[in-house]
Amino acid sequence: MIAYLKGQFSLITPTYVHLDVQGVGYEVFISLNTYASIHGKANGQLFTYLHIREDAHILYGFSEPAEKDMFLHLLGVNGVGAATARMMLSSMKPEEISRAIIQGNTRQLESVKGIGKKSAERIILELKDKLSKQSLEANNSLNLGNTAEQDALNALLALGIARPAAEQALRKVLNGNQATDKVEDIIKSALKNL
Repeated sequence: MIAYLKGQFSLITPTYVHLDVQGVGYEVFISLNTYASIHGKANGQLFTYLHIREDAHILYGFSEPAEKDMFLHLLGVNGVGAATARMMLSSMKPEEISRAIIQGNTRQLESVKGIGKKSAERIILELKDKLSKQSLEANNSLNLGNTAEQDALNALLALGIARPAAEQALRKVLNGNQATDKVEDIIKSALKNL
């Protein structure tokens, strides 16, 4: 398996790139999210997945591991192929897909071209528990040792903000060294990051 490729972009289009890795040119299919991340760059790294079919070997690339993980989750759903998973990642960011699945928002998933009501329901049915568990593990890895930060998370959840969005906003506050000892200041900073 090819985990990632690092090299020079010799061609970048919204659907695929040619990546020169020490003289070997790889054609890698990408989503619009990845395209937006790498557009205008001369070189970079893509996390890859080699999709093997009986008639082709297709390499898919992602600018971040979260996008690759979501792609693999979607491929695991019965009836969702690589093209559909890439279309979903072109229409929505990985965290948006995760939030829609955890919240059971079929309408948001149906807004993606090629996803009907039954497909959206199947995706939610098969991935809701997995993604909820991952979200819970991510929360534990958020390392909220400070009770003020834990209180801020609980307050954001009480305001009706989805756990993944609340956790992401808190991460931005914590990583940006904006955190203080006052719960209300942490909440205000987190709300600005939503």
